[in-house]
Amino acid sequence: MSEQKIRLKWDFRGPEAKQTAKHFLTHLIEFLHKENLSRYNKESFQGIEQASTNFYSVFLIIESKELTFFKEHLKPHRAFYEES
Repeated sequence: MSEQKIRLKWDFRGPEAKQTAKHFLTHLIEFLHKENLSRYNKESFQGIEQASTNFYSVFLIIESKELTFFKEHLKPHRAFYEES
């Protein structure tokens, strides 16, 4: 059985939400590289989602065993179990 996946999300609202989400994603990718977590540095594991004109979210899909590390270092706004 494979490890349970969790989708972490950071939300950005307002007229600059899209640009802010792009900027945050850049720093998220830098963090993954710095912490030697390159296995998450793929488009299938991270990206930007648009909920509406002024509401964007950055997501990162991680293995559940690493949840505590990511919660302590990156403080996601929300988290969901990822469906297989």
